[in-house]
Amino acid sequence: MMDIGNKITRVTATAIVAGLTLIAGTAGAIAAGDAESPESQNWAFNGVFGKFDKASIQRGLQVYIENCSACHSLEQLAYRNLFDLGFNIDEVKEIAAQYEVTDGPDEFGDMFERPAIPSDRFVLPFPNENAARASNNGAFPPDFSVLAKAHPSGPDFIYAILTGFKDEPPEGVELAEGMNYNPFFAGGQIAMAPPLFEDGIEYTDGTAATVQQQAWDVTNFLQWAAEPEMEDRKRIGWKVVLFLLVLSGLLYAAKRQTWARLH
Repeated sequence: MMDIGNKITRVTATAIVAGLTLIAGTAGAIAAGDAESPESQNWAFNGVFGKFDKASIQRGLQVYIENCSACHSLEQLAYRNLFDLGFNIDEVKEIAAQYEVTDGPDEFGDMFERPAIPSDRFVLPFPNENAARASNNGAFPPDFSVLAKAHPSGPDFIYAILTGFKDEPPEGVELAEGMNYNPFFAGGQIAMAPPLFEDGIEYTDGTAATVQQQAWDVTNFLQWAAEPEMEDRKRIGWKVVLFLLVLSGLLYAAKRQTWARLH
């Protein structure tokens, strides 16, 4: 895991790139108009005492692998980061081994393919941007690493997009070819087709896989992916606050004692 300083730099820089990519991916086909504001959700990670819902995040990883990883990358995460979610070494190895990575050179100077291992970063779904656009109606699927930080409404926006697709646009709105109507996306038109379906996956823990549940879980996963150190940061923050309060009390007591002797 990177240290906290490096992660802050990573989040700041990558969030800008992800945000611009999210807009640019469908810029050529977006109609004029404002997006609806997403409704605020009661996320477990919200607030100064917020914590990650590890069970939901594990389910969200499953949603990502089965529904999202064919188009969207997670460039900033390595498979070993999944240890933080409670997966053991064998489980992480099994998840990583589903993907092939290019390695080498070997003793003959040739590159070769091998199954991914925990130290590898999440394997990219496409070799380059042109290949990604060619497979997605000209749109470039944004990287998911810090997507939850790339929009002012963050996780609320992701959840609203995933649950906000409409079969038909409202009267007077004409969709461009290959676009889908979603009132929460800028202009109401988005190149991504609805990615989630009722019982579209079978959760390993037996949870009912409604669209809302899948959207909730993958949003929790993306929030964790964007800020995996959040719980440590909050824990350290409260220790610092407590230390400063104690220190302030001691300094105040020392000040009163010092001035009492002088007067």
